[in-house]
Amino acid sequence: MARGETRGTGKPGGERLVAAVRSTGRTLRADLFTAARDPLPRNGWLGWLPHVHVLLFAVAMGGFNLNDCEQYADTAIVLLLVVLQSAALVLALSRPVAAWWLSTLTLFLTAEVVEAVVHRDMHWPWSAWGIALHTLVLLLLALRVPPRIAAAALGITVLSGIVNVAHAGHDHNQVVERGTIAFATAVVVGASLRIGRVARTRLVEQEVLTAEERSARALLEERNRIARELHDVVAHHMSVISIQAQVAPHLVENPPDELRENLAGIRQNAVEALTELRRVLDVLRSEDPAAEGVRHAPQPTLARLPELVDNVRGAGLTVTTEVTGDPRPLSPGVELSAFRIVQEALSNAMRHSPGARVRVAVGHQRSGVTVRVTNTEPDRPVAPSPGAGHGLLGMRERAAMLGGELAAGPTPDGGYEVTAILPARTNDAVHTDHPEPSAAEPVEGAP
Repeated sequence: MARGETRGTGKPGGERLVAAVRSTGRTLRADLFTAARDPLPRNGWLGWLPHVHVLLFAVAMGGFNLNDCEQYADTAIVLLLVVLQSAALVLALSRPVAAWWLSTLTLFLTAEVVEAVVHRDMHWPWSAWGIALHTLVLLLLALRVPPRIAAAALGITVLSGIVNVAHAGHDHNQVVERGTIAFATAVVVGASLRIGRVARTRLVEQEVLTAEERSARALLEERNRIARELHDVVAHHMSVISIQAQVAPHLVENPPDELRENLAGIRQNAVEALTELRRVLDVLRSEDPAAEGVRHAPQPTLARLPELVDNVRGAGLTVTTEVTGDPRPLSPGVELSAFRIVQEALSNAMRHSPGARVRVAVGHQRSGVTVRVTNTEPDRPVAPSPGAGHGLLGMRERAAMLGGELAAGPTPDGGYEVTAILPARTNDAVHTDHPEPSAAEPVEGAP
């Protein structure tokens, strides 16, 4: 490798340094030579009060500056420069970069105009009022631009004062050093406040993203759990289809070959569907060790509701039940979802309403089933929840999956109520023209 070259590149180190300097220079020029609007945001606690204070400060400093300029020969020019510098502070509320340029230019020109007539005991090249105005301009600039731009502005300001001193015709009470300290302090304070504000903003954005990701993950977990539970329901139907397709040819005397072929195809497709369902279930359960223990457990139905209520009563919760209407056969998916909704509502009542009385109402209609779980106000303080649960999310997913509705919310007496309306058939089944199964047909859920 040739001397002076950088490993991995074909350019010498000097050329790369020059290119980096040029790139930095172009970036600074683009950031400093702009009149883009960047208004000072309204403060959350103080409102527009800081803006009013800036305006009052500009007027006060401008008045003090006007009193000093009366002793100069070119009063009109100095007066104009003083007014422009005060206006620069007002402009900094909306266009900080342009305001800083205007303030720096007025500081430089004022020093050049009054240099020949200023007294030795007066501050020069910057007056005390000019330093105060420019300090606030730099502070407003540093609050809204990246630190590198604020540092460049500070450097240009100090450089302009050094140029004034270099052109001086006689000795003065120079305040470049003291003015630089004030300007640097403003830049450091403004940059620090901006960095803190940007960090807080990014933290809030990250918290929002995290909350959205957590909600999406919770939704996927609930859908995964529901899919695992419904696998047995779907597998049962596919098994019935396979068995019926196998038995059907024996129920017809001399069935035609076309019928045998069609029924054989139906059975083959049902068997293949069962195989794929088992593979899907293996994927869904691969990351859930707890699901393995209940792989062969039967899915609960509303017939097990008394058992569930007894278990909850044993845990110390006062529960009453009410069943209205004539129970009628429901699809396994509706039975499972209704049971899980009641189970989750009772769990929430035990967790969030200790000592409350709970009422479970199940209403059977021809169109479906309605479950309502209501609890009264808790009789003792509720311990804070360790985090957002998946209960309501899971209940809503189950109801939506069946084309039903779920409403949950506080009651006027301080309690809570969950109501789910589940249709007897899903939306897809409602729109079909097939009649409901007769009593002679096998009951869903039977082996």
